[in-house]
Amino acid sequence: MKVILLEDITNVGKLGDNIAVKAGFARNYLLPQGKAVTATTDNIAVFEKRRAELEKTAALKLADAKKRAEALTDLTITIAAHASEEGKLYGSLGPREVAEEISKTGAPVEKSEVQMPSPIRTVGEHTVIVYLHNEVTIEVKVIVTAEE
Repeated sequence: MKVILLEDITNVGKLGDNIAVKAGFARNYLLPQGKAVTATTDNIAVFEKRRAELEKTAALKLADAKKRAEALTDLTITIAAHASEEGKLYGSLGPREVAEEISKTGAPVEKSEVQMPSPIRTVGEHTVIVYLHNEVTIEVKVIVTAEE
């Protein structure tokens, strides 16, 4: 199915690209989320009229992401959690807990922006990636301590 992208999408394309994607991906994700429109002659004409507006919006999102990244640069957060004497946590720390702790520092971060290979299950120092924009990612150091 041919679509026109209305924003940059990682591993798919950039704003304004006229690309062919699988029909299910277009129907179930791109079109309902407003990230693309079908590539008909009418939609192409409408897109060309809106191109400047969409590019301006994309530039504002990128500038906002860079500003937020500056606030998170060299950030280290400490989270106290219940742990055994061996250093294993009772339970685990996931993106929600990390995002809440980062947001307490004054730089709001959504749970969906925090990427972790797996939940944190041990005491110690861990690195978490915060994905703010397609072009802006930052690493945050998370130190997990045993709660007494």
